[in-house]
Amino acid sequence: VQIMAQKGSMKPAKKNRAEEPELEPLCCCEYIDRNGEKNHVAACLCDCQDLDEGCDRWITCKSMQPETCERIMDTISDRLRIPWLKGATKVNISIIPPLILLPVFLRVASWHFLLGAVVLTSLPVLALWYYYLTHRRKEQTLFFLSLGLFSLGYMYYVFLQEVVPKGRVGPTQLALLTCGLFLILLALYRAKKNPGYLRNPASDDKTQSSSQIECLTRKGQEKTKGFPGADSSGSLNNRSLKDEPKGASRMLAGSPAKVKEDWCAKCQLVRPARAWHCRICGICVRRMDHHCVWINSCVGESNHQAFILALSIFLLTSVYGITLTLDTICRDRSVFTALFYCPGVYANYSSALSFTCVWYSVIITAGMAYIFLIQLINISYNVTEREVQQALRQKTGRRLLCGLIVDTGQYNRGFLRNWHQFSTLGTHPFHHPAEDIV
Repeated sequence: VQIMAQKGSMKPAKKNRAEEPELEPLCCCEYIDRNGEKNHVAACLCDCQDLDEGCDRWITCKSMQPETCERIMDTISDRLRIPWLKGATKVNISIIPPLILLPVFLRVASWHFLLGAVVLTSLPVLALWYYYLTHRRKEQTLFFLSLGLFSLGYMYYVFLQEVVPKGRVGPTQLALLTCGLFLILLALYRAKKNPGYLRNPASDDKTQSSSQIECLTRKGQEKTKGFPGADSSGSLNNRSLKDEPKGASRMLAGSPAKVKEDWCAKCQLVRPARAWHCRICGICVRRMDHHCVWINSCVGESNHQAFILALSIFLLTSVYGITLTLDTICRDRSVFTALFYCPGVYANYSSALSFTCVWYSVIITAGMAYIFLIQLINISYNVTEREVQQALRQKTGRRLLCGLIVDTGQYNRGFLRNWHQFSTLGTHPFHHPAEDIV
């Protein structure tokens, strides 16, 4: 009888499941837009009132409100998609400008020496302007990552098309340059991984089932029975997840200011030593150094070594490629001399394009070399870039060599010990002793 009752009780459930309407699978050109409605790629320019209003105001020379511009950009970014399996996939609009502007600018710069000077000078200025614009808004952007990856690919393409056919580059040299390019990509892939994000332990409880949560609540109520402030709703348990680490930090730090500094109100957790909250990523990172726009990720405890490795391989590969190119288009001259004096290089468009790409690579390499130098200095003094900026604001660090070196003295244990500690980053488990909370 019980079995029949169970079967009878299961039949209506099956009918209810069968009665539920199933969602139709999306075509490769269809997608769900930001309003939750099904849309098609072909309708990318349809039904956009904000765009029509903006065009009318632009034609009639009227001012347009900033809110309208933001809505237009949101609509464009939502409708910019390419056909893909199980629905059209969204394309980040920030990756498109480097793919279009970089080849155009470099080819225009190769027409004449003066054009090259103007274009190559304006490119870093535009990049810095866009960096400060996005950094002030605390926005994530794929512009610099797209620019870096496309620059690597385009420089390699120009090298194969314009430099290798001249016959001065041998198979071994080409193989070394290609191997360096692949090693850069591998190191970047490793640097893009988790830098050491700090997760809130309370967020993991959401994945538990309702019965497990009820069981934990009952146990907590039994343990806290008679404790002042405990109630039947279990608010003490929810509060203890935040207050217990905070109280432990208070006992260890011994000052309310230190407790306030260690507690992250946004992530709702106590940060260990040298961990900071990234405003762009929106999460705390263990031993955070800085947020790197070139990899669109933070540099922290788990990926700092890969970041340094990527920088070192890039510098070696870039210098090697520049040397091979200058040796081909400016023969019988040293690299430094050919970089500033190479007569007849603009007589041939192929040589002019190669020479322009060389100067573009020199500018990028010089910027990366400065970042690499700062990183080496910081590692030698066992400070992070975030700690350097904080020490400069609070005027607590010791500045050397016109501010190039900033020694906070807090974690400096000597040159060899500092590098040994850096070489062992990420090898220790995430369970640190209680002293690291301070």
